[in-house]
Amino acid sequence: MEYGYVRVSTKEQNEERQMVAMREFGIKDSYIVLDKQSGKDFQRPGYQRLIRKLKAGDTLVIKSIDRLGRNYDEILEQWRLLTKEKQVAVVVLDMPLLDTRQGRDLTGVLIADIVLQLLSYVAQTEREFIHQRQAEGIAAAKARGVHFGRSFKDRGERYEEVLAAWRRGELSGRAAARVLNVTHGTFQRWCREIGE
Repeated sequence: MEYGYVRVSTKEQNEERQMVAMREFGIKDSYIVLDKQSGKDFQRPGYQRLIRKLKAGDTLVIKSIDRLGRNYDEILEQWRLLTKEKQVAVVVLDMPLLDTRQGRDLTGVLIADIVLQLLSYVAQTEREFIHQRQAEGIAAAKARGVHFGRSFKDRGERYEEVLAAWRRGELSGRAAARVLNVTHGTFQRWCREIGE
């Protein structure tokens, strides 16, 4: 049996491009499994159903390796499960070298495994570079005084006056917060920020 696996990350994304590729490969719609979920892990309902269905000698077709998932360590593990344990052929349409059907000989499987390992290395390295560039960019922005996170709530015109009354004990923290139209927690945080 030949099965197709199609994944888009969100319900808003369109899977039609992948569906067309599956049909052009010759897979009937009833044998195409669709997940509309992130590729961060393999706990996807469609994929889990598909794994239970697949038997030795079946073929799994995907448009590109990232449709299987985003975490390349987990992709390598799934590749091993599919090709070694379940004895399923895997075809990646966008990368003909990742086709374990070709003669099912040792050389074809070895080439597919090497290509997958290489892709895994490149993807992992790229992820590390992205995180490094992100961290450097955030540090540079903070050095320029850019604020991250929620924006500061405007303390209003009466803040200094109310703060002074609170310091003199004329207002409780809750009363001061009510006058400033903020929560008690926000008023307490403001006081902590100025060392009160």
